[in-house]
Amino acid sequence: MSIDYEQKIPNNVDLAGDKTLQRALEHWQPEFLNWWGDMGPEGSGAFDVYLRTAISVDPGGWANFGHVKMPDYRWGIFLNPAIPDRKISFGAHKGEPVWQEVPGEYRSNLRRIIVTQGDTEPASVEQQRHLGLTCPSLYDLRNLFQVNVEEGRHLWAMVYLLHRYFGRDGREEAEALLERRSGDADNPRILGAFNERTPDWLSFFMFTYFTDRDGKFQLAALAESAFDPLARTTKFMHTEEAHHMFVGESGVARIIQRTCEVMAQNKVDDPARVRSLGVIDLPTMQRYVNFHSSVTLDLFGSDVSSNAATFYTTGLKGRFEEARITDDHVLLDQSYPVFEPVAGALVTREAPALNALNERLRDDFVKDSVAGIARWNRIIQKAGIDFQLAVPHKAFHRQIGPLAGLKVSPEGRVLSEAQWSGHVGQWLPTTEDRAFVGSLMGRVVEPGKFVNWIAPPAAGINKQPVNFEYVRFN
Repeated sequence: MSIDYEQKIPNNVDLAGDKTLQRALEHWQPEFLNWWGDMGPEGSGAFDVYLRTAISVDPGGWANFGHVKMPDYRWGIFLNPAIPDRKISFGAHKGEPVWQEVPGEYRSNLRRIIVTQGDTEPASVEQQRHLGLTCPSLYDLRNLFQVNVEEGRHLWAMVYLLHRYFGRDGREEAEALLERRSGDADNPRILGAFNERTPDWLSFFMFTYFTDRDGKFQLAALAESAFDPLARTTKFMHTEEAHHMFVGESGVARIIQRTCEVMAQNKVDDPARVRSLGVIDLPTMQRYVNFHSSVTLDLFGSDVSSNAATFYTTGLKGRFEEARITDDHVLLDQSYPVFEPVAGALVTREAPALNALNERLRDDFVKDSVAGIARWNRIIQKAGIDFQLAVPHKAFHRQIGPLAGLKVSPEGRVLSEAQWSGHVGQWLPTTEDRAFVGSLMGRVVEPGKFVNWIAPPAAGINKQPVNFEYVRFN
């Protein structure tokens, strides 16, 4: 299959001059398109969607907007510009020049990191495959599709690294990224959160708020890598991730706004009565926050991890905003606080900082999450409603690490099995909650119209009006 490397695959990696990489991608690209046809947004192949396409990393080329059919989207390969004389900023190789090729002794761990990151990208597309059938508006449908194509581009970014730097092993891993399936019993995605269902738009907005925020912190840590091609690739991916989190934060904010409007207009606060008016009650939203926050916390890995220590010491993965941290960036004699269960209570102990890097990144994520939820609470407060959303305790509903399976309330109290069973329906979405939210999902595709349970956005995309024809159906 012949590919026009300037038009079909925008890139800044000299793809047209790399015959070996061309041959690899000429095999992989048709398989990717087959995967997209099978597992991408359902029934959308003929739609013209107002999408942003990156054709370069400079400000003028990063965000080109126009209507395009998604199977014809130009999934490109981009690395941020190289920093001249860049040095490794942490770990045992601190102060040495960064690597342009994969060191043999770190080859396996680097491949593992890239594959794990790459596996999350198609997984989220698979999880969101059916959402277009119940979109609350054309504006939201377009945002869903933008997230989908950018997750596809992020997959291309990781596949480029596998093909370019890892030979046959890399090609086999790239093929496997298209073979696993989210939620498949026999061949699931690597990380648990990416095997969860995303059955409704409240789940989608929570996913893009919390789980894509995990992506922000993981990509920022990888952007510190001593392997320069990985650092430059993830820096550009990090730029695109901001839109995904915007979709989540603004989507939940608009749901809250609409709920508060209906509550105020009808002077009701009982959740059952709020539901009867066709909007999502605030306690249900809190249960969704609890679920998606806790599932995402597990993505950071075990609280104390020898793998995390190895990745840092060898220079493969740094910390969030490594340069802003005022320590020696080696961490041999430093500690960091972690929770552990002792005699029916949570206690804090000091763990070696090198082994607690996952926990530090998790804490950075929690601080960032809390800031966004404070913005949601301002909407509720402005409406004069006595309710506040909150991020649950870090130990709540955890399935990975020393806290896995521990019964802890959202406030951080360790519970007995009976206490947990008696209250879990107040803390996590119930079957009835999910059925109710599902019952609200109805497709609205008239420009400028929105389903009852969500408010319109304050502004459209790329200075277009809210009632713009963001998706054209053919």
